[in-house]
Amino acid sequence: MSCLSLRLVAAGVATCLGAAACAPATPRAGAPGAAIDVPAIHHPDGETPDWWFRAGAAAAHANLPQRAHAKNVIVFLGDGMSIPTITAARILDGQRKGGSGEENRLSFEDFPASALSKTYETDHQTPDSAGTMTAIMSGVKTRFGVIGVDQRATRGDCASSKGNEVVSALELAAAAGLATGVVTTTRITHATPAATYGHLPERNWEVDTDMSDADRAAGCVDFARQLVDFRIGDGITVAFGGGRTEFMPASQQDPEYAGFPGKRLDGRDLVAEWMKQPGAAYVWNTRQLDALDLARTRRVLGLFDVEHLKYENERAQDPAGEPSLSEMTRAALKVLQKRPNGYFLMVEGGRIDHGSHAGNAFRALNETIEFAHAVAVANEMTSADDTLILVTADHSHTLTFVGYPARGNPILGKVRGMSGEGAPTRDYARDATGLPYTTLQYANGPGYPGKSDRQPEGPKRYPHDPTAYQRAEHGRPNLEHVDTEAEDYEQEAMVPLGAETHGGDDVAVYARGPGSAAVHGSMEENALFHVVAQNVDAIRAELCRLGSCDANGVPVKRPTRDRLLAAARTP
Repeated sequence: MSCLSLRLVAAGVATCLGAAACAPATPRAGAPGAAIDVPAIHHPDGETPDWWFRAGAAAAHANLPQRAHAKNVIVFLGDGMSIPTITAARILDGQRKGGSGEENRLSFEDFPASALSKTYETDHQTPDSAGTMTAIMSGVKTRFGVIGVDQRATRGDCASSKGNEVVSALELAAAAGLATGVVTTTRITHATPAATYGHLPERNWEVDTDMSDADRAAGCVDFARQLVDFRIGDGITVAFGGGRTEFMPASQQDPEYAGFPGKRLDGRDLVAEWMKQPGAAYVWNTRQLDALDLARTRRVLGLFDVEHLKYENERAQDPAGEPSLSEMTRAALKVLQKRPNGYFLMVEGGRIDHGSHAGNAFRALNETIEFAHAVAVANEMTSADDTLILVTADHSHTLTFVGYPARGNPILGKVRGMSGEGAPTRDYARDATGLPYTTLQYANGPGYPGKSDRQPEGPKRYPHDPTAYQRAEHGRPNLEHVDTEAEDYEQEAMVPLGAETHGGDDVAVYARGPGSAAVHGSMEENALFHVVAQNVDAIRAELCRLGSCDANGVPVKRPTRDRLLAAARTP
């Protein structure tokens, strides 16, 4: 390695330009070792999976060189939970409680540690959930649209992914003998949950019918099969989410919705295969989940809808009943906490993202509030003495918080205050053409007021899935008599798109428990994995067993999945 290298120290990043400058930095008192050298590279063409892993390890170590000792870890992922989303959800939650809202706090905002996370991928400024969650789970940044494989793979090309699989925190936990859980409000095979257990160069390969014959012949296996076939350690202990028909053969009908057959064409009944595991249970509605004796349940698969779970505001309409995210979190923890060695749990509020894609702030904020309830459940059921909890998002959205609304103004309402920095008023603030406008808007998406092939010109309502737009002939609509606080109102968007896009801005990270002090400053997203890897004892020990650790016991070398599989403990 050239002496030209980056040395990440607690005070920041220093560049070594000469031999004398390359002497190891003096570690903090009680540190397990010196600062970690990271080679200087030219970005982005000099980035490699090994470089990403080492750079993430160095950053996490510099933030907390004194190792902490966690037995358990819970990663909460608010999909698309941008900082404006958090702010607006906080206010909405506070206003529902009878306050003005601004002074309210969501559960995770009381955590002692916080940071900003940089979400870009190796090939995109504005990322997707596949590459970002892979970075959080593996310590390695990667491409847009790929899951559990590094940047050397080409999206949609099975052969290119072989040998380029990364190792996830859940896999390491399972290999180390920990119980493992995945909980989500999306399909359990969707991008975020799939990144905990799966490896494919295409995020859309959720079921075998999504894949070509050539890709199946090249050895790629859909995410539903990967979940059920997961055999590292004692396997996956708890999996809760949607996507039921992806586990059912086409010859079966869904038990809840008439006319919905299974999607699998390979003939495999993956639910039946799950049930062959020792002590396995399967549930598909709230009543069945409530009837489970969780104290005696060894492992459980819960698939509560044919697709994504219902939005929280629609959940009561589900024919058979779906559990909330907080209810699934509680049930998962009851199962996982029986295991003596500790556990790894990932909980995703996945429909925050979908609400924003739909241009509907009500659903995005309502899902964020329920996500915060789930974090509160975990906080109450665990101890900060032995359980590290990380709360973050994979990427942001284009939700904007605008105007000068008066204190306590309904966050989903129209701005009452002013449009400039003059004296406040309780009247509607108006744009330069004299029209009122809402506090919350999206920069792009289906809320554009022009006529679409689904709805006429003017304000738009959820659900709205346009495939074509016309220019707004009459400009912005007059919202004076429009109920913008209604749950189906779609916020205005400046740029017409069929679905609102992600944003490229940083997202927030909150942490509590052993190792949480490493969460501070501005962090690369892949460094969050290393906060877990360096401070959860069993995961760090497993990485060391795989040859990843330096002389001071810090995992700095990227593990290979082949070695993990060869060395993995089996029951």
